[in-house]
Amino acid sequence: MPRTTPSRPLDVAALFPQLAPLARTATRLHPRPASPSRHDSSVGGPLLWPADEPWPHCDGPHTYDQVSAALPLEEERANRGIPARGPSGSPHRPDTSSYEAEDWMGEDVSEGNQPWPGGPIAMLPVAQLYAHDIPQLRPPGQTDADLLQVLWCPLDHPEHPRTALSWRSASAVTDVLDAPPEPFIIDPRYLLEPCLLSPEEVTEYPHFMELSKELQQQVTDWSNWQTAGDAVDSAYAVAPEEFYSNRLSVSPGWKAGGWSRWGPTDPVPRVCSVCDTEMDPLLTIATIEWSGATESWAPEGDQARDPLRPGIPPANYTRIVIASGYSLQLHICPVSTDHPHLELIQ
Repeated sequence: MPRTTPSRPLDVAALFPQLAPLARTATRLHPRPASPSRHDSSVGGPLLWPADEPWPHCDGPHTYDQVSAALPLEEERANRGIPARGPSGSPHRPDTSSYEAEDWMGEDVSEGNQPWPGGPIAMLPVAQLYAHDIPQLRPPGQTDADLLQVLWCPLDHPEHPRTALSWRSASAVTDVLDAPPEPFIIDPRYLLEPCLLSPEEVTEYPHFMELSKELQQQVTDWSNWQTAGDAVDSAYAVAPEEFYSNRLSVSPGWKAGGWSRWGPTDPVPRVCSVCDTEMDPLLTIATIEWSGATESWAPEGDQARDPLRPGIPPANYTRIVIASGYSLQLHICPVSTDHPHLELIQ
C-alpha cells in the first residue's frame, strides 16, 4: 500500500539558500508486516540467494552472556506467529539434530564473558532491496548489480550488530538456495517481522550538527524563522535548531541513502579503512519509524491503517530493538564494494 510523507511545513532551502546544494534524495522504505517472497524488496523476508554461494555466518567471538539472553529461533517465531522458512515458503522445522542444549547454554552461564564453544552462527536476513524499487541504489563499479542483500548476526555484540552485505545481479541467480542455514538460537531483539516495503523518495538536508558554523548560526537565529510566518511552530522559538532537525532535515525510520541522523553522539569521521575516501550513507535500520519529536514524518493515514498491536511500541513494525531504541546506519565506500562497510549506532 503506497505511503506518503506529509509535505514539510516550509521550503527550508528557500529560507536558507545555502542549503540548496546540500539537498539529497533518500528513499523511505516504510516496512509493514506481510508475507514477502524472495522476489520482493523486503525486510526480514527470504533472500534470492544462489545455491552455490556460501551463506554468511558470524564467527564471533560469542560469549555465554550473549547466549544466555537468547531463545530458540523456532520458539520465538511460534510465539509471534511467524511461519518457519522452507522450500517455496512452505512451513518446516530446520534440522537441529546437530545441536544440544549444552552447546548453546553451557553448563554454567555464570561464566560470563568466556567464549562460547558453539562455533560460527548462521546470519539472519535483514533486508533485500531491488534497484527497480529503489533506483538510486547502485553499487560503485558494478553496473549490472541490481540487488542488495543485508544480513546480521542474531546475537548481540558489544558495539553494534554484526552485518554482512551482498550485491548481485538478480538475473544471474538461476539456481536458488531454497532452505538456507538458520541459527538455532537468536536474541529476540534481532528477529525481524517479515515486511513488504512501500518505497518513497523524499528530500533531505544535513543534520544540524553537520552544518557549517555559519549555517548553524543562521538556523539558531529565531528572527530568520519569523519571516516564514505561521509555517513555523512558535514553540520552537527557544531552540529553532530543533524545528530544523525534527521537521525539515533528516527523515526518521528505515531508509536508503540520504543524510545521517545524529543524537547519541556528535558526527564522527566516516572514511574508508582501505582508501580513506569519505563513505556514503547506504541504509538506516531503525527500531521505530518515528517518535514524538518526529511524528510529522509519519505517513498520511498510518494511524488509521496500522492499529497498535498489544505489547508492541508504536511505530515499531519490524519488532527489532537496536541499542535500546536507536538505529543502525550502514555506510559504504563509493570506490569499491570490496572495501569494508561501516556500522554506526545513532
